[in-house]
Amino acid sequence: MTSKAIAAFEERLAKEVPSDRVFIDEPMREHTTFAVGGPADVLVLPRSVKELSLAIRAARALHIPLTVLGGGSNVLVLDGGIRGVVIQLNDMKRVLSCHDDRIHAASGYMLADVCRFARDNSLTGAEFACGIPGTLGGAVFMNAGAYGGEMSHIVSRVRTVNGHGGVTTYERGTFGFAYRTSVFQELQEYVVEVELQLQHGDRAEIQAMMDDLTERRMSKQPLEMHSAGSTFKRPPGYFAGTLIDQTGLKGLSHGDAEVSTKHAGFVVNKGNATAADILAVIHEVQQCVKEMHGVDLETEVRIIGEAAE
Repeated sequence: MTSKAIAAFEERLAKEVPSDRVFIDEPMREHTTFAVGGPADVLVLPRSVKELSLAIRAARALHIPLTVLGGGSNVLVLDGGIRGVVIQLNDMKRVLSCHDDRIHAASGYMLADVCRFARDNSLTGAEFACGIPGTLGGAVFMNAGAYGGEMSHIVSRVRTVNGHGGVTTYERGTFGFAYRTSVFQELQEYVVEVELQLQHGDRAEIQAMMDDLTERRMSKQPLEMHSAGSTFKRPPGYFAGTLIDQTGLKGLSHGDAEVSTKHAGFVVNKGNATAADILAVIHEVQQCVKEMHGVDLETEVRIIGEAAE
């Protein structure tokens, strides 16, 4: 991306988006839970639908490549970084309210915070998500799930911004939810606000369930290390972590990237891994599991950007 294109993009945003939320040549390792990744040519952190729409329209008008991210918890940004404009939505937090058994929330809220808000309002149904990393918008985009629950069970309305800056509202039945996917991935529309339909419950019971799930997660998952959550999708009829464990791959490492010794379904960054290290571990796991079990493991983590030269 040329300096002229960057200047033209900044000029289009200047009246609406403060300069302290527009970053040039920004290392994406500072904005992803894997803590790896080269620089984005331009990173924008909008706080409203209006600002997001403006940034998208500006990029499109200038024919600049565009990437939109949630909280950076389910992505692996390669070491060469991302060309063009990256828009990250985790500062979009202007809406969080409760009306009877429904919660309205902006996409930038961490999913755990939304679950706690539901608890504070004695609403049950979202407890399964209390330990899922990332934002509400990202969770809806990928239909995140855990412990028998998933976002498809509780989402009743979604507001999106499309790749041209237009706003659309989707009602229940039109989300196209399936295992770790939604219609928003297919359409490349970006979730900006969500309505959740829950049920009235007892606050103490809700807290007890959240405590139990949190304890189970902490005892079994490497939450103390940088990761992007579960690295692989669950293959039909199997569990990815079990297959990897049975293949003897716990502790497999390249550089500071490692198959977690605590949970084989996680590839972790022990401190100074590169994206190339993480990719090497992923590819070796896929190859070994295929050879031993005849099962193809597909990454749940989105891999974006360019490899280092």
